[in-house]
Amino acid sequence: MDWRIKGVIQKALSVMPGGMHANDLLQRSLGMLRHFDRTVAGKVEDWAIHMGHLRQLEIPLAGKRVFEIGTGWLPTFPVCYALAGAGSCVTVDLHRHMGNRLPLRLVHQLGRHLDEIAVAVGVPIEEVRARHAELRAARSVPELLRRAHIEYVAPGDATACPLTDDSVDIVFSNSVLEHVPHEVLRAMMRESKRILKPGGLIIHSVNCGDHYAYFDKNINFMNYLQFSEAQWQFWNNDLQYQNRLRPQHFIEATEEAGLEMRICKYVARADLLDALKTMRIAPEFASYAPEQLACKSIDIVAGKPA
Repeated sequence: MDWRIKGVIQKALSVMPGGMHANDLLQRSLGMLRHFDRTVAGKVEDWAIHMGHLRQLEIPLAGKRVFEIGTGWLPTFPVCYALAGAGSCVTVDLHRHMGNRLPLRLVHQLGRHLDEIAVAVGVPIEEVRARHAELRAARSVPELLRRAHIEYVAPGDATACPLTDDSVDIVFSNSVLEHVPHEVLRAMMRESKRILKPGGLIIHSVNCGDHYAYFDKNINFMNYLQFSEAQWQFWNNDLQYQNRLRPQHFIEATEEAGLEMRICKYVARADLLDALKTMRIAPEFASYAPEQLACKSIDIVAGKPA
């Protein structure tokens, strides 16, 4: 189906009373949550990538206090952190998407991924199984969150966190920062530095490709770069806001906040570089290097100076 149909529907829902709730229902029935097992498996794989960054830097996870920007519909990362031995997690979202049933279903589904979780963090599988059994015993979402030492704050503002200075070991997000305006991104980075302990880390995986390309296979992940800012304002919407920022913007925002880069990974895709040769790019992006335009994702790990 043409991506513009989805854009118009989401645009309408974004301004309708109850539109966000309707969009949540659509996600459960027609969107990514329809394939629940596949969605959970993908998130566990993403979380394991974060754990790989910690292993590369030789930083243990046990007992760490972590902070998530953007909970979404499922607290997959916070629960994985709990199963892996983190001390506690605060997860903040601008809107309250997490319901009263899916998190319990998530814990059940994660039972299929305990070996992956144990390997990713390098702990005995028996420890992960014991923690999973503890979470499986929860009969409600509030009880689950208590058992997992997860605090869910929604609505919440990641640019003004309810946390004291120097109180968090890790600030992280997954496929979130591409959905915030540029100035908000900068403010999030500054706030992350404030709440991080000296030597603490941010870990962010950013999906900086056109998300409509997942819906419409006739377009590529650079499709939205063809539109001027004025044109894109028509297709952009509050339910799936896309900032179109390129890798260099996320790097600059990190360094401007005073965080020291530890790991930075992004690669231009060969198929997108080929497509770029025949695409018309909007004037706003004409000065960017092809490697910036043809990149679909970036991973950033940076630290607060000790």
